[in-house]
Amino acid sequence: MKEQAKKTRLRQMDAADERQFMIQEDYEIYEKEGPPLGALSLHYHNFYEIIYVLEGEYSALIEDQTYYLKKGDFLLVDCNVMHKYHYVEGKHEHSKRILLWITRQMLESLSEGGVDLSACFRKNAYHFPIYYEEMLRGFLFKLAMSEIIDMELPGARAVLDKGYLTLFFVYLNALCGRREYLFTAENMAEHPMVETVSAYVEEHIAEPILVETLAEQVHMSKYHFLRKFKELTGMTVHSFVINKRLIRACEALKEGKKSVTEIYQETGFADYSSFLRSFHRVYGIAPSRYKDYF
Repeated sequence: MKEQAKKTRLRQMDAADERQFMIQEDYEIYEKEGPPLGALSLHYHNFYEIIYVLEGEYSALIEDQTYYLKKGDFLLVDCNVMHKYHYVEGKHEHSKRILLWITRQMLESLSEGGVDLSACFRKNAYHFPIYYEEMLRGFLFKLAMSEIIDMELPGARAVLDKGYLTLFFVYLNALCGRREYLFTAENMAEHPMVETVSAYVEEHIAEPILVETLAEQVHMSKYHFLRKFKELTGMTVHSFVINKRLIRACEALKEGKKSVTEIYQETGFADYSSFLRSFHRVYGIAPSRYKDYF
């Protein structure tokens, strides 16, 4: 029995791990326990993320809304969407959750017959009835097991994993299409300041954007605005603007209709070197190589 328990242990990731990039080419799944102190600042990535709360509570800021999750809830984060862990003192010390990362390419490979399995990411948080939750949890557990007992057939693990992923996302999309499972207002908090700043930056992305101008938009003094913004998002205003520019650049690169030069100029970077430096710091590759992923 001890040997069996060891083999079926879920893959673990330390809660303080700051990694926000994938090591595997298709998907990664882990169990995390305790406050995720490695994700306290706004960040984003070019893959999908799903968090399922196994025990305790968990909160996250996605764009301009905070979601307060409890046991059994699902949080879905789309590609290139800014988000962060939102710490609530005294409530998250015993949090345990399953974390699933999956690439666009992998999810597209599971989508057959015109089915769009990325549609579930159009909204962020869901609470399903217990019988649906247990079914989804079962698929996640099978994916997260470190080894499969008595499975010696070559390639069997990859085939099973693809099957579990397909089942999970087909059922998840069917459930996410029902409005009654969406999070309600009492489990969410809106942040008008972040919403206003984000909208202004996106509308003026190609222009120089001053902190003073953003502070005026939210009717705050410059220094009060800087402090409140960093307190809420874990990120400086300057970094927020840079990352918004990078997200827009990624969208343009994905479309493939414009040159890299046109893209960096239209997204407000002062010169190519600053664009290249910022892009490589976040994505680890050059903009010209990013195009190859799509």
